[in-house]
Amino acid sequence: MAPSTTEIFSAHRSILMAVAYRILGSVADAEDVTQEAWLRWADVDHDEVEDPKAYLIRIVSRLAIDKLRWAKTRRESYVGPWLPEPISIEPDAAEHAELKDSVELALLVVLEKLSPLERAVFVLREAFELPFAEIAEVIGRSEAATRQLGKRAREHVQEGRARFDVDRERRREITQSFLTASVQGDLSGLLSLLSADITLVSDGGGKARSPLRVLVGAASVGRFLTSTTTPEGIDKFMASIGVEDYRDLSYGVAEVNGAPAIVGRAGGRVITVISLVVVDGRVETVYLIANPEKLAALS
Repeated sequence: MAPSTTEIFSAHRSILMAVAYRILGSVADAEDVTQEAWLRWADVDHDEVEDPKAYLIRIVSRLAIDKLRWAKTRRESYVGPWLPEPISIEPDAAEHAELKDSVELALLVVLEKLSPLERAVFVLREAFELPFAEIAEVIGRSEAATRQLGKRAREHVQEGRARFDVDRERRREITQSFLTASVQGDLSGLLSLLSADITLVSDGGGKARSPLRVLVGAASVGRFLTSTTTPEGIDKFMASIGVEDYRDLSYGVAEVNGAPAIVGRAGGRVITVISLVVVDGRVETVYLIANPEKLAALS
């Protein structure tokens, strides 16, 4: 018996979410797009669809591009820096493990600088290896124009993406040392891990207590990080996110978006995610996400 409309969509839902998330950088927006794709799929004459997977990817990609255009306008009024929403990645049969690299927070931050069409082309080509002819049909451009968009996108990504010159295990070790020094208030130990011109980008979304501007320099970043783990710093942060009982407060290193990251938990939920960009063995950039709405998926 032929699979039903629901069974076909369910079989491809994982890959559709993966496409939408990489284009949008938001779990909630990706879920909205995937749900809209389901509604459209339900109204299609499926006997006329030769390749359901390709058809559904086209629908999701077009919806994601439209939503990203609207989201970019909305993000202009966002309180403080805007960072992508983290999501734990557990590859399954619908998504190969090597695709984890295409969702690292550092890469998603760089993708934010691309136009919606450039980002869609980059994601569909680099992460999912779709032919340019098929991508051209998705975005409504000629194949030549699509190739040009892909070339520009790759150049922008190469210019903006940091070099990770240490393997994953070494990155995890540095992340653990960074966490230990921060929690213990060991400023000198923390500074030994930071590059002189380190930057810290914090996304609290106007909800969680965090810097509204990018912090620059080892001294500034080090002082901020050690201050957040003092009793006073913890109290103020917890009050800002509405956690009254945080006796279960804990920090640990976990895999988030396919890379080692620091995850803070309290009150039965994730309260912060800290992702590090490591270059030449030192921490060059810190991405700190504390907006409760962006951590709901992890919780």
